[in-house]
Amino acid sequence: MDDPAPDDPFSPTPDDRHRAVPLKGRGTATRLAHRFESTQRASELDNTPVHHAGDDEFAIEGVPVTSVVHEQARSILSRNDSPDIPFMWSINPYRGCEHGCIYCYARPTHSYLNLSPGLDFETKLVAKVNAAELLRKELSRASHEPSPVNVGSATDAYQPIERELRVTRGVLEVLTECQHPFTIVTKSSGVERDLDLLALAAQRRQAAVFISITSLDSSLSRKLEPRAAAPHRRLQTVKRLSEAGVPVGVNVAPIIPFLNEPEIERIVAAAAEAGARSVHYTIVRLPWEVNPLFQEWLGHHVPERADRIMARIRDMRGGADYRAEFGVRMKGQGVWADLIRQRVNAARQRAGITGLGPVLDSSAFRPFPAQPRQRAAGAGDGQAELF
Repeated sequence: MDDPAPDDPFSPTPDDRHRAVPLKGRGTATRLAHRFESTQRASELDNTPVHHAGDDEFAIEGVPVTSVVHEQARSILSRNDSPDIPFMWSINPYRGCEHGCIYCYARPTHSYLNLSPGLDFETKLVAKVNAAELLRKELSRASHEPSPVNVGSATDAYQPIERELRVTRGVLEVLTECQHPFTIVTKSSGVERDLDLLALAAQRRQAAVFISITSLDSSLSRKLEPRAAAPHRRLQTVKRLSEAGVPVGVNVAPIIPFLNEPEIERIVAAAAEAGARSVHYTIVRLPWEVNPLFQEWLGHHVPERADRIMARIRDMRGGADYRAEFGVRMKGQGVWADLIRQRVNAARQRAGITGLGPVLDSSAFRPFPAQPRQRAAGAGDGQAELF
């Protein structure tokens, strides 16, 4: 997704830290109006059970449940043109994410669906159920440039609904079949289900997995990422992937000052002990609607540190809540951003982690045959013709 311009006017109001009472198992209880709505409004849940007659998203009074729309997508491979992202191609099998991470920079994408980046982002999901079929077609094009595909760059490809829908599994089957290199970014232990495909691709130097570990504190993780795997479970996944021969790295991401930032060294050490070959990091990003949602979260969960956290974020963002320029949006800038970089590098060295991730092999890619196209009824002999 494109980040907002540096002068993004979408900023929280003074009351944004005290809007909706936190909802167990969700990152936010607020249906923040998105930036394209002509009328700004917010529907909030409070402690009083309310039944919304005719609203099927409420299966229990006052408790939203997850709903999933099955989409026949028109394309599945997205080409990246951002110079600070280390991959050319990406695939996101789902829109929205049930993990409910309050800091997720992908939340604003729900605005394009006319849905709230708040509660809707984690309860109203879209599954691209024809992803594998589309991918097979797109990889058959003569113009395709084989380069590692990142799976789950915006929303987690192994969020809970993947257990049933297996859209990600289908994508990996296609990539493995044609020997196309790929990487996966996830904070779910569900990736272990596909170890058969991952191990095979890893033997060919065509796969790597990156596990995001934000905190080793289970209590903090439950609040920041309410439906993601617990920290100890993610470390177990790192170990199992490593033992299966799959190159695995850990993303200490996002780093939030005075929240999970004090854990940097412990996370890196735990990642190395579990078998991680590389460690990466990003600084928390607050584009568009993420900013008021995140500040609301701070007001609910760490009110005594909220002002201090935001002040330090602004120190690393040139005085703003967020800056979108390439080169600084991921890592921040200034003294405090430099200090974090130095701490991560020092922690890597102490842990014996010197690599930044494996170089994957694109040379063995075997394109699928061009897909047949049926002629219109009555056109010629009715036989399939190839592109």
